[in-house]
Amino acid sequence: MTTLDAFATSPELLTASVFILSLLVGSFLNVVIHRLPVMLDREWRDQAREMLGLGGDWVTQEPPYNLVVPRSACPHCKVSIKAHQNIPLLSYLLLGGRCANCHVRISPRYPIVELATGLLSAAVAWRYGWHWQTLAALVLTWALIALTVIDYDHQILPDAITLPLLWLGLVLSIAWHPALRPALPVDPASAILGAAGGYLLLWLVYWAFKLITGKEGVGYGDFKLLAAFGAWMGWQMLPLIILLSALTGAVIGIALIVLRDRERGRPMPFGPFLAMAGWIAMMWGPQIMGGYLRYFGFVN
Repeated sequence: MTTLDAFATSPELLTASVFILSLLVGSFLNVVIHRLPVMLDREWRDQAREMLGLGGDWVTQEPPYNLVVPRSACPHCKVSIKAHQNIPLLSYLLLGGRCANCHVRISPRYPIVELATGLLSAAVAWRYGWHWQTLAALVLTWALIALTVIDYDHQILPDAITLPLLWLGLVLSIAWHPALRPALPVDPASAILGAAGGYLLLWLVYWAFKLITGKEGVGYGDFKLLAAFGAWMGWQMLPLIILLSALTGAVIGIALIVLRDRERGRPMPFGPFLAMAGWIAMMWGPQIMGGYLRYFGFVN
């Protein structure tokens, strides 16, 4: 029996392997979460300087900063992190949650993101099995984790992630086949209608809320993320995603207010709740919709 045969015949082996691999992906997602907003800020400042015609002495020569360089370093002492100090989860535990050089406490967010990535990815592998759909669902899962934390921190959903997700969903719809179970991706017609409907739905909500209250309730990044979900899962899943995101947002928002972790009236990003709802719909959407319809007697 080859290794590929073992993965195909053993869901446990596949799930465990995906969990371990995804811990490494989670470590990379920490880099994306930290650096992408800084990269966007630099890009926006450069564009602003260009639009204002500011050049010469106004232009600062900043060192390269992207997802590859410079090497990861301690935010406090600036000493580069060695490879053996950057093993997902394990290094954090062995170092006692502190920098190996200056011993300043490291944020627990890093191992939390790594562990969450591993667990959610393992759930995807168990759900979809040994199939190319699993890789597609993993890519969507990893992107949603990055979007969730970035939006929580900065209240932005970067186009650098949402737009590739949207186009990838549309492209994958070409590979749709009636025998695919779970139905990911969906057929091209459902994907196109889902992308257009997802964007239009939140666009209408945005303008209705702004006309009534004078405030912006959701952002353009939310439009694009829901459009991406429509492209991946079809227009049929959009009502469920909106309902689940509203429910999770209400529950978590009330909990944060009760625990006094967030002030009343302080803006709360919608993207994390939309991402949670989209991931749930990707995993169990048809079952949830089927149960709802049967409960209310729409189907037998």
